[in-house]
Amino acid sequence: MSKLFKFKQFSINQDRCAMKIGTDGVLLGAWTTVDANPESILDIGAGTGVISLMLAQRSHAEVVDALEIDADAYEQCVENFELSPWGDRLYCYHAGLDEFVDEIEDQYELIVCNPPFYSETVSSGNVQRDQARQNEFLPFNELLEGVSKLLSENGLFTTIIPFKEKDTFVKMASDLGLVITECLHVKGNPTAEIKRVLLAFSRKGQDCKVSELIIETGRHQYTPEYVELTKEFYLKM
Repeated sequence: MSKLFKFKQFSINQDRCAMKIGTDGVLLGAWTTVDANPESILDIGAGTGVISLMLAQRSHAEVVDALEIDADAYEQCVENFELSPWGDRLYCYHAGLDEFVDEIEDQYELIVCNPPFYSETVSSGNVQRDQARQNEFLPFNELLEGVSKLLSENGLFTTIIPFKEKDTFVKMASDLGLVITECLHVKGNPTAEIKRVLLAFSRKGQDCKVSELIIETGRHQYTPEYVELTKEFYLKM
């Protein structure tokens, strides 16, 4: 099996990353709005760099910064950035969010994060994979505190989390002055439970727009809505 994952306008090497390309990251990179033409974007916990690359493809942002704490994933992210058509706009920092917040003066107009989401501690025996998947390595409160410091006054923050964590996450964000503006419930198929939720936050209060996305009607039978969302990226869409 090839380690190279090919999208329409870029390819991703992922052999040294604990977390491979998955639906969550692609959904977040495709769903996050760039209608406000952000000049500066930050991807927290970039992994392979796929979300940063998707946003570089979709926007004219001059600055697309990424943060990655794992050394192997960081090197791979840098490599993927350099191989892409947007290498001059993409930069990856080898750092954790806490140290980055302490050192960076700038704020970003768009921040995205596909965070580690297992709040239960499960050890797979692979520290890298556990770090990429488990909330204890980047707890939601730490993520949101970092975002509240790094997000510009009119900025937007988007993320994807397990549906069961939604209410807690939204309350934590609200306590830090981040108001939910959009919410997309994601179901694998029409009869499945809602497993994931994509969320958008800003500092400005407004009514929250709620919608639903079903990925497939049958095995590899993708819904028109999912195809529409991801067709700029997936080769076979």
